[in-house]
Parts: sequence; C-alpha cells; structure tokens
Amino acid sequence: MLKNNTFNLILLLLSSLVLLFILAPLAGMFLRTGSTELLETINDREVQKSIWLTLWVSFAAALFFAIGAVPLAWLLARKKFPFKNIVQGIIDLPIVLPHTAAGIAILGFISRDGLLGKAAETIGLTLINNPAGIALAMAFVSLPFLINSARDGFAAIPERLEKAALTLGASRSRVFFSISLPLAWRSIITGFIMMFARGMSEFGAVVIVAYHPMIAPVLIYERFSSFGLRYARPASVVFIIIALVVFILLRIVAAGRNEIRTLPDAET
Repeated sequence: MLKNNTFNLILLLLSSLVLLFILAPLAGMFLRTGSTELLETINDREVQKSIWLTLWVSFAAALFFAIGAVPLAWLLARKKFPFKNIVQGIIDLPIVLPHTAAGIAILGFISRDGLLGKAAETIGLTLINNPAGIALAMAFVSLPFLINSARDGFAAIPERLEKAALTLGASRSRVFFSISLPLAWRSIITGFIMMFARGMSEFGAVVIVAYHPMIAPVLIYERFSSFGLRYARPASVVFIIIALVVFILLRIVAAGRNEIRTLPDAET
C-alpha cells in the first residue's frame, strides 16, 4: 500500500510539473495584461481583421484538403502498395521541416515562375500576399496531422466489418460511406481540429508567402518587433482567448455528433 501511494505521489508530482510548465507562462502573460490594454486591443480593427482572417483561412484550408486527405488516409490504412513507407515519410516531412524552409518551398511553388503560380496567373490570380497563398502555407505544414489521425482511425476498424458488407453485396463506396467513415469519424474530427489549430498557429511559412494581409501570428510578431513586448502581449492574449473558445466549441460539436452517431448502435 505504501509503495502504491509513493508511486501515485511521484506520478502526481511529475504531472503537476508538466502542467505548471504549460500554464505558468500563459498565466504570467494574462496577469501582466491590464484590463484597459485588453479592451483597447479587442476594439482594435486591425486585430479583429487579423484574427478573423486567421480563423477562416485556416478552417477553409483544413476543410478543402480534407476532401483528399481522408481517402488517402483510408488507402494508407487498408492497402499495401510499393513504396508505402516512402509515401508515409513524404507525408510526415512537413512536420520536421524548419518553418522558413517550408515557406520557401511553398513560395517557389506559388510564385509566378512556379507550377501553381503560373496556372493561377492565367486566370488573373496572384497567390503571393493573398489569402489563398496563406491557406496553402497553412495546409502544407498542418496536413500530416489530419492524414495520420484519420489513418489511425481507419486502421482501428476491424476489417472484417467491411469485408462482410462487401460479401453481402454492398459496393465499395457504400461500405466506405456507411461503415468506414462513420466508425473513424472521431479520429477524423480530431485530426481536422489539430490541422485547423496547427494552421492557425503557423508563422514561419506564412510570413514568407504573405506578410500582408497579416494573420494573427504575423501581427503579433510585427507589433513585438516594432513596439516591444508590452504592445504585443495584449494581442497575444486576445488571440489565445478566441482560439480557446473556438476549439472548445469545435470539441463540443464533435462530441455531440459522435453521440448522435452511436445512438442507433445502442438501440440495436
């Protein structure tokens, strides 16, 4: 009993230290931000536009790329094909790339001399210093989170369920949409939220592709480099609060959808 209590105490102490390491800097930033500064920042039109741009571009990027990322995740979970490990390594590569290197890679791709940039120019669209370019930079560094989470979700589904449905005459597409996708939904939503969050927080890749219009991380850096910590801190606090509210709402919506999806199974 004494050994168990000692072990639990050590676990509690180590866990508390990790939580303290995460919370202490944030708490310090909040405590050093006065209410007057916070209200002024909330009413600042530049801050409002920057945060709104960050939210909708990151969400749009995650939603758009999910159309291809989810089927790719299913293929990685279910199919064996040559060079599969190499494909997985390519998917994970943006996670380990320096952010500035990722930005330079995207810049070369969407510039007027780049493959996508040339194609966009033909329809009169310039991707540099454009929300579309920002979305591409965000997606490049955050896409692995969605693919890997969705792949793990599909891999956790017993393959016999899909094979049984195919044996009973269901088409491959019907099996995917009626069995695979609903059962992996929780992992897909988790990956989507992680991709959305990672895109929102990106600075290095975005600042190379589009300094203007400013997303929130770029605005915070610009205020810090131009005016110092005191001017940048309130913008950071406002962005953190709004991001926290958005993620809590997404988690609540995702939990609600998962409960709804499990009701028919519970009744049967």
